[in-house]
Formats: sequence, structure tokens, C-alpha cells
Amino acid sequence: PGWAGRLRALPALARAAAASGAAVIHASEPDAWAAAILAGRRCGARVVLDVHEHYPSRLDTRLPRGLRPLARAALRLACRLAGQAADAVVVAKDGLAADFGPAARIVAVRNYAAPVAIPPRRHGPGPLTLVHAGAMGRGRGWPALLEAMARLPATDRLRLIGRFTDGSEADFLARAEALGLAPRIERLPWLPHPEAMARLAEADIALVLFQPGEENHRLALPHKLFDAMQAGLPVIAPAFAEEVAGILRDAGCGLLVDSADAAAIAAAVGALRDPARRAALGAAGRQAAAGRYGWEAEAARLVGLYRRLAPLPVA
Repeated sequence: PGWAGRLRALPALARAAAASGAAVIHASEPDAWAAAILAGRRCGARVVLDVHEHYPSRLDTRLPRGLRPLARAALRLACRLAGQAADAVVVAKDGLAADFGPAARIVAVRNYAAPVAIPPRRHGPGPLTLVHAGAMGRGRGWPALLEAMARLPATDRLRLIGRFTDGSEADFLARAEALGLAPRIERLPWLPHPEAMARLAEADIALVLFQPGEENHRLALPHKLFDAMQAGLPVIAPAFAEEVAGILRDAGCGLLVDSADAAAIAAAVGALRDPARRAALGAAGRQAAAGRYGWEAEAARLVGLYRRLAPLPVA
């Protein structure tokens, strides 16, 4: 388990990839990058690295401030060497490409959502259900979220879909209990995507509450955003998260807040208490997710890359 186990598994993963017969090996995590590069050299397959995080800053929260520049420089060098060893690098959002070498090898394929056949939320009057989908932790905003919930009417509820990934679940439960919020919180595990979408669409407002201080949060482009848009939910999201904020402004599908400020989150929920406003924002998001933020054009760009790297034989 953990990174040690993943590193020990690299030789077997590389052998399996080389034996797969694939013409293109697409690897989506740093350990898989190494396995794919080894496999490509062994079997002649073309290698595509998938980059969806800002890896040079990954160790920032674990190191003293004085060591962070050195760690970033080392990780940036590793990223550049991996990019040079690959045939192409797919980046899922802005701000990632510069660390991976020549622009000619970089292809932007955004993390937009494939269409899901789900009826949009029918917004009506009454108590609100807020929903947070995906990984949860302190960095995903639960301390501010609980304080915001404590400011809302006692009839409003919170639904969490997913799990805690930073070991803070016990602290979350203790704080919820101390604030008297436990009966108002529904916790669901990871669910198959269609089921998660159905539960998402039962709520009234979707939450994306990345906290400031991490580069990956500033550059975030989470799948949960597009899921919420497809479900017809207005979204409350951080103003500092550049791509998320740009999409909310462009699509007109939610409100931007200081995600570390419980009062600001509660005020945004209050501003969305009008069902007509929620319906209008939700409809705008759903339309944008089916159009300019849909997966179809991204999929075509990715398939086009595969065809350039490994053209199909002429019949």
C-alpha cells in the first residue's frame, strides 16, 4: 500500500503494459508514467503522459517553507525529463504545461464531463439540501462548511457523497456534533457514477470549497463541477480557483466566494434561497455543460492524438 507499494509494483506494471499489445500507452499518474516509459522502450509503443495536477507543488504542505523551492525545482526537473521521454503530454487544465518541455508535445484535453442522461433538478421552495461530491478533507473546506451550516436555518441539510482522504473524518464528526449539526448531515460512500449523479440531482446547491494556500487548488478543474452543472444545480465555488471561477463567470451558473469564510458561504446559500434564481443558474450550467464545456470536443482531440501517434493501417 501507499507510494512504497506502488514503486515496488513498477516492474510488473511495465511488463504488463509492454505485453498488452497496445500501440499507445496512456499513463495518468507519476508512477504509471515511469512504467509506461519503460514499457514503451521495451515494446515500441508510443507513450502519452496525462497531467492533471501541478506536481512541482505536491510536497509544499509536507515540507518546511525553506525546503519548498528546492523540492519544487527537483520535481520540476523530474517532470521535464518525463516529458522529454514521452511522445506526448496531455494536460487537463491551464498552468501545467510549462513543466513538461516543448509545446509541440503538449495537447490540452480538459477534464470536462461526458454527457449523462439525467433529468435536471426541479427547484422549488422549502428547506435546502447542499451537496458536496468527491474527496473531502480540511483542504476541501469542511471546517468552513460546518461553520456555515451552523449559520443556516435548522431545516437545511448537507449531503456528502464520497469519503475523507486526509484522515480528518473523526475531527469532522466531532465538530459536527459540537455544533449540533449531526442530524442534518447525510454521509454517502463512493457510488457508481450514475448513482452518484442521481443523488447529486436530488440536492439544491452544489459546493466546491477548495481552500487557499495550495497551487493545485488555485489551478483546480474538478469533475464535480461539471457533474453539478449537468444536474442543473447552481454551484458555490472559490473565487481564487482561477479555472473554476472563469467557468462560473462564463456560464453564469453559480456564485463565487471566499471559501475560507463561513459567513460568505452562508450568505451565498441565502442568496440562492429563491428557487427561480437556482433554476436559472442551474439551467445555464446545464446548457454550458452540454455545449462548450462538454466532453465531445475533448474526446475528439484525444482520439486525434492517438491517431497521429499510431495511425491505423490502411485497409
